[in-house]
Amino acid sequence: MHDGFIYSLVLSGDQAGSTLSPAQIETWDPNNGLLWVHLRYRHKKARHWVLNSGLNKVETDALLAQDTRPRAVIAGEGVLLALRGVNLNPNSAPEDMVAIRIYADKQRIISACDRELQSAKDVAELIIEGTGPTTTGDFIVAICEKLTTHKVEFIDKLEEQLSELEELVVSGNVKDLRTDIAELRRQTVALRRYLAPQKEAFSKLLAEQFILFNDPERLKMRETTDKLVRTLEDLDALRDRANVTQEELLSQQSEQLNKRLYFLSLVSAIFLPLGFLTGLLGVNIGGIPGADNTWAFATFCGILILLVALQMALFYRFKWL
Repeated sequence: MHDGFIYSLVLSGDQAGSTLSPAQIETWDPNNGLLWVHLRYRHKKARHWVLNSGLNKVETDALLAQDTRPRAVIAGEGVLLALRGVNLNPNSAPEDMVAIRIYADKQRIISACDRELQSAKDVAELIIEGTGPTTTGDFIVAICEKLTTHKVEFIDKLEEQLSELEELVVSGNVKDLRTDIAELRRQTVALRRYLAPQKEAFSKLLAEQFILFNDPERLKMRETTDKLVRTLEDLDALRDRANVTQEELLSQQSEQLNKRLYFLSLVSAIFLPLGFLTGLLGVNIGGIPGADNTWAFATFCGILILLVALQMALFYRFKWL
């Protein structure tokens, strides 16, 4: 659809699965079935429609807010939801999560987002095929389940990526790994920022006073909530593993640096007395021993070789080598 209307679908009744035009939306009768309108909230006509949809100011402000934090607000027979989904759009960072705002009651569902959300697209395809949700509670469960599933898939990919990084660290191939691990940690932090409050929003939907769920839908929502909790635990474990991997990487790099410095220290210790002797005998003044002896240079070189051998023996005895 155009003019800011992404989807306008009937979920139940004789017209279930059909798409309504903007004119049909205006004349829609709740007796004809449950309606879902999905909008691009930055579009001027979409904002105008929301402001004139009969919702109160709190509800319209929630749908049109520029920035949201995951939450659930139960108001009478309706509910306001602000949720986040993984960004699966091309050339986008998945952890740059897409926000979706939802107002739902027994008669209609209004949702809004700024960017395309794969979870909303998946639910819309199910509705059009005739296998999607038919009640408000079922719709909320479907959206929450799709959002959680895509998060699980993304976190699974992060776990595979971390496993590869761990193998590279263990094998000693640590080139450019520091940046990769730092990026993975940044992604886990960005995900957790929204997963924790989203878990609280899901839990609030399971409150007894939320009347939009029947018993089977409540059970499905509980399973989805448990899945999100496990996902959050997996994300915490992933973050801890990334921290340990980064510490191991830093330890290896520090050990390599210490080995290099140790080698340089040994070289310096060996050549320090040699440099002192050659510098002492290299001064251009009278009285230098052996200046008139043709064997003096060979004798001096032999002394230096013996001195190096003595130093190496001492290093070996003190276990410095």
